[in-house]
Amino acid sequence: MDWTLIFSEDIEIMIIRLVMAALLGGLVGLEREYNHHPAGFRTHLLVSVGSCLMMLLAFYGFQDYIAANEGNVNFDPSRLAAYVVSGIGFLGAGTILVQGSSVKGLTTAASIWVVAGIGLTVGAGLYGPALIATSIVIVSLFILAKVNFRISGDEQQERVMIVADPSGNSLREIIEVFDEKHVAVKQFTSEKQRAYQEKMMIEYQLIVEYKQLSDLHEAMEKIQQSDLIHTVTVKF
Repeated sequence: MDWTLIFSEDIEIMIIRLVMAALLGGLVGLEREYNHHPAGFRTHLLVSVGSCLMMLLAFYGFQDYIAANEGNVNFDPSRLAAYVVSGIGFLGAGTILVQGSSVKGLTTAASIWVVAGIGLTVGAGLYGPALIATSIVIVSLFILAKVNFRISGDEQQERVMIVADPSGNSLREIIEVFDEKHVAVKQFTSEKQRAYQEKMMIEYQLIVEYKQLSDLHEAMEKIQQSDLIHTVTVKF
């Protein structure tokens, strides 16, 4: 085997770009991992590296073929990038969860899509735009997520803690009740199972938005009536 064919003069550039794509994608994935979203550190890192690899393939993978057929080949490297952008939509769609009028996972799907763009940008050698885009995404996920933007001042938010039996589909029932009572579930997280009165339970923490306090109280009372629910409390 001719090792000079493997370790060509372009290999250093390729390694630098792949490593940089891994670092930038991993940084975005850290926030998703920290907040327990379906696609976390590894997913974002792999998407970024894979996108970068496809871009490197477009630039370097067909040079011998183009040289051998000079004048007879109409080659456009951007076509591979276009397929990556369209194909990544299938992966992002897997993170989106629709429950009634509530849609979850859109931010994670968007972060996967933008990480693919960052990987392609690094693969094309545009380090500056990739760094700037990563910085914007990190600021958006870490900082802007803590800022509550409201167009209307009528809605109020509360954090509701619900301890439920993990044996049934309690989360679906909870969201359906909130939706029925016109209470929007803006965000939810689930903790690991814990022992309550010698029985393993799962704890949900939901951020809900409502216009009338009576709607929230009615929803909580109806949720409490379920045999799967242990406690329902507003967490201040």
